[in-house]
Parts: sequence; C-alpha cells; structure tokens
Amino acid sequence: MSSEIWTEKYRPKKYEEVVGQAEILKRINSLTDSLNIPHLLFAGPAGTGKSTLALIVVKELFGENWKENYLELNASDERGINIVREKVKDFARTKSLGNVSFKVIFLDEADALTPEAQQALRRTMENYAATCRFIMSCNYSSKIIDPIQSRCAIFRFKLLEKKDVKKVIEKIAKSEKLEIEEDAIESIYEASNGDCRRSINFLQSVASISPKVNSELVRTIAPDVKSKEVRIVLDYAISGDFENARKKALDLMLKESLSGQDIIKSIQKEIWNLTVEPELKIKLIEKTGETEFRMVEGSDPFIQLQALIASFVLAGLGK
Repeated sequence: MSSEIWTEKYRPKKYEEVVGQAEILKRINSLTDSLNIPHLLFAGPAGTGKSTLALIVVKELFGENWKENYLELNASDERGINIVREKVKDFARTKSLGNVSFKVIFLDEADALTPEAQQALRRTMENYAATCRFIMSCNYSSKIIDPIQSRCAIFRFKLLEKKDVKKVIEKIAKSEKLEIEEDAIESIYEASNGDCRRSINFLQSVASISPKVNSELVRTIAPDVKSKEVRIVLDYAISGDFENARKKALDLMLKESLSGQDIIKSIQKEIWNLTVEPELKIKLIEKTGETEFRMVEGSDPFIQLQALIASFVLAGLGK
C-alpha cells in the first residue's frame, strides 16, 4: 500500500477525530452549522491537520455534492498569476449546486504563490464573494500579503503533542492488527516532531517489515541522530578541542547519512543538557540558529558545521 493511500485511508472524516486542535474545531464547527463560512486561512506546521480540516469543512457543508462544489489547487505546483486568472476565476464565477449559496476553492501551500498572484487573488476574493469562498493553508502566514490576511478568518494550528500522536497510532495499530510497544510510539513521536502525517508514514514503513513494532525497528526507518554522539561533539568543542569535535561531527554526518539540518536540530536539543552557564547556552543557541539559516539558504553544510563548532570552541574559551 502506497504512503498516499495509507494516509488517505486514515484521514479523519469527523471534527471530533481531528486530534490536538480542540479550539479550532470548536470555532469551525459553529461556522459550518450555519451553512456559511468566511474566507479561511489555516496556518501552521506540516502534518497538523490543515488540509484534512478543509476537506471535512467542505463535506459538512455540501454533503454528497461536495465534489461538484469544491476545487483544490496546490499553489506550490502552480505558483503564477495565471492560476488565479484562469482556473480560480473560471470556477469562482459559476453558481453552486445544492442548498449552500457558494462554492469552495482550497489553495494548499498558499504561501508559495508569487506576490503578483496574491495581488490578483485579493481582487478575486472580493469580486466573487457571493458565489465562492476561499480556504487557504500555509506553513508561514507572514508570507501571505496583509490584504489577503485581512479578508480571512485566521486559524493557527499547533504541532501535535505526544498524547495526540499516540491516539492516532494506537487507532491504526488496532485496525491493522499491529503489536506496538510503548517505546516505539515514543520513537515515532520523536522522529516526527509532532507531524501526524509523518508519524503515519513511519508506522506504515515499519509495519511493512514486521507486525510487531518496537523502537529498534523504528530507528531503522526514521532518521536517528544519536544524542550521545552529539553530546561528545559538544563536550570536545566546549573544552577547546576543535580537531576532535570536527572529526566526530563529520563522521556522524557521513557514517549515519545525516543532513546538516538533522545535526543542527540535535545539537540545539542537546545544548540544554550541557553543564555550563545559562548565558553560554543562550549564546550557543544563537549560533545554531544562524548556522541553520545559512544551510537553508544553500550554504555548504560541511563548512557551516565546522564554522559552528569553531564558534562553540571560542565561546567555551570565553571569546
């Protein structure tokens, strides 16, 4: 079974089954009960239920006619102004089928739209408000222009807590007749960082190996940055031993096939476990943030990681 089919199979169909977003569900439920919604903007991390909730809203509004009244577009695939001028306008200008007086257009990853496309979209949202509502999802609402934000009711999603991911995993394990250990759930949650979709995909991958899921099996699938190894790198660096810290860090990247960002995230977590002054921890966290930004912008991860270790050595020496 492909990962897309698995995710679709366990996609929640009722509000109460969407975990970890109780306040948002309460507000959305009151809107759909009236068979009327404003333009909506769902903002938050990946895998927290934004696309799923958009689909549930449409099904609650239109029932069996939802496919005829719903258009879903992924803005990261079609970023330009033509998507607004052609597909969106053509769909928005026609009347809906059924009791609800409007159609719904769902723009997934709307923060990938170009500024020109967003400017065109703001006028479309105004001109066709009588026959169409927009639901937009994005990871970063700051990338959506203010005129669009002001036209929308904004709902901010949060990463799922461990108890929420555990609820989803146990439901799937029961349905698929899997035996899953408690430490395996912990490992899946740590690897997914609160992303429910990623958790399901990890579970599917492990279940294809064995119906008995334990933490060791999870670690064969999920990227595992060993905290003990990272702690050794930090201890070398803080003590002023640049050569050993550099060698250990590069070995960790090459032997474990980890990306620079994986290492950075693990370093950031492990800094708080160091037995150093709080002021030094804050300084080290600042350095990791700068380094991650450079990696995201395209800098060489090996060079940036060495530069980070060098800054740790200097910080440890009080410089």
